[in-house]
Amino acid sequence: MGTVQYVLLADDPSTFVTRTVPLIDIELAGIPGDRHYGLLRPADSRQKIYKRGTMIANRRQISIVSEEECALIAEKMNIPEIRPEWLGANMMVRGIDRLTELPAGTRLLFPDGTGLICEGENLPCVHPGKVIEQVYEQDGLRKKFVPAARKKRGIVCSVEREGAIRTGDTIEVIRLS
Repeated sequence: MGTVQYVLLADDPSTFVTRTVPLIDIELAGIPGDRHYGLLRPADSRQKIYKRGTMIANRRQISIVSEEECALIAEKMNIPEIRPEWLGANMMVRGIDRLTELPAGTRLLFPDGTGLICEGENLPCVHPGKVIEQVYEQDGLRKKFVPAARKKRGIVCSVEREGAIRTGDTIEVIRLS
């Protein structure tokens, strides 16, 4: 069991940085108003088997990070903290051991029945490192982020059942194996 610490929304088209909200409504296409909303999305550098821009299923509708793993990243970078909004996360959770290592197909269930499917690790990239460098006004942090965040950057999920997720909600983790 885990607990939702924050729910966040990326509704400013000029940035991936998210903002805290009291709850997020979840539809089959993701979070309405969020930059990752949609049943389909264009292929990018992560899907090497498709030509860039080809429309594919959106398996990155929701991103989740853990409080514990963010603390480990901050420790490796020698900074006080890593905030979920700097990573563009839609949710920060607590109490799910090694969140980033959850296997694809793992289900996350919330009190009202909302269901998410773990699609795998959200691989670290330099963009959050740039934000962290700006926040701390410390040169070199952008280069430290990717190695510090390996296997700790969180997961991406798609929606299996609609509902709403709130700060404080419990999370049941169901591993299918």
